[in-house]
Amino acid sequence: MMFGPLADVRVVDLTRVVAGPYATMLLADLGAEVLKIELPRKGDDGRYGYPSLQGVPLAFAALNRNKKGITLDVRTPEGKELLCKLVSKADVLVENFAAGTMQKWGLGYEVLVSHNPSLVYVALSGFGQTGPYARRTSYDIIAQAMGGLMALTGFPDGPPVRGGGALGDFIGGVFAALGVVCALHHRQRTGQGQFVDVSNMDAILSMTDNWLTLTAMTGRKPPRLGNRHPFTAPYDCFRARDGWVVIAVGNSALFRALMAAIGRSELGTDPRFKSPQARLEHYDEVHSVVEEWVRERTVSEVLEVLGPQGANVPCAPVMEMQQLLTDPHVLSREMVVEVPHPTLGKVPVTGIPLKFSRTPGAVRWLGPELGQHNREVYCEMLGLTEEELQELEQRGVI
Repeated sequence: MMFGPLADVRVVDLTRVVAGPYATMLLADLGAEVLKIELPRKGDDGRYGYPSLQGVPLAFAALNRNKKGITLDVRTPEGKELLCKLVSKADVLVENFAAGTMQKWGLGYEVLVSHNPSLVYVALSGFGQTGPYARRTSYDIIAQAMGGLMALTGFPDGPPVRGGGALGDFIGGVFAALGVVCALHHRQRTGQGQFVDVSNMDAILSMTDNWLTLTAMTGRKPPRLGNRHPFTAPYDCFRARDGWVVIAVGNSALFRALMAAIGRSELGTDPRFKSPQARLEHYDEVHSVVEEWVRERTVSEVLEVLGPQGANVPCAPVMEMQQLLTDPHVLSREMVVEVPHPTLGKVPVTGIPLKFSRTPGAVRWLGPELGQHNREVYCEMLGLTEEELQELEQRGVI
């Protein structure tokens, strides 16, 4: 059954661990047929090092959903030949090896495009394919550090802090998936494939709140402010009796509404707090007033007074994962989806953040077992016989 806006797209997926697999997961969720290639016997490193349950690698299963899993050692002569045959029948190839790796194996863009002139080849790496850092290895924390995000993150009296989760990897994955879609659109218009170079460092730098421009033009260094905002106040995280809430006041009208709601209307017209700049100059005083009021109440009490049914000041609870699993808004948006697994039963995973009215995506199955679709791909798609398949398995090619 055809579904999703990418239902006619076939992707050869040579990615592993997090950044690349997230990119190809996004494509698979939107209907692309993704052929995930893993090393025989070992598989993707993402199968290891994360929590597992009854032998099932949970993070791998969630991140590689909707993909068909095959094994192939592309470093062997037979592996190279099989990869070229797969590429000839595909629209896209995505890899996230260190720059130069595919060329070293004799499988660079120039080689593969000779087997498929309209191929879209996306290379996702820590620092891109060009520049003085191109051959450096990278992980999420490296990209966040080199891209400037860590310098922005943390409290003034503490060290730079990595953003929660593998943020640098996931941002790079989003840009890689966008690169695929843009290149496919170009190919539809012109018939031409192309090489797309995506760097995690570039992706992070592009999302650092325009501080590159601000620093260049004003000389101001971006401060580490914790949860505060550099240009308005109060804008922070506050401890309630039973949890945490955030309150974000972006203008003076909201500040007056907040002060009225917490019983301090006189501060809404106090000259010390008349403008965002004035409130920044007296941040500690503003913060203390709000902090004291929140501390005496539960999260639900704070939200009742300040939320949409009260003063309508932007505020929210700091949601834990356990809360998100049952949150009515999250469920109504289908951002928690239960997927069946033969061993674990129903496994909840994050849903698809892009909602299409005509061509919605779907989460159909969890990440494949190692080599689960070898027979389907090699025999049905490439025409190998059972005997050839068994021989390749015995020799460790697949």
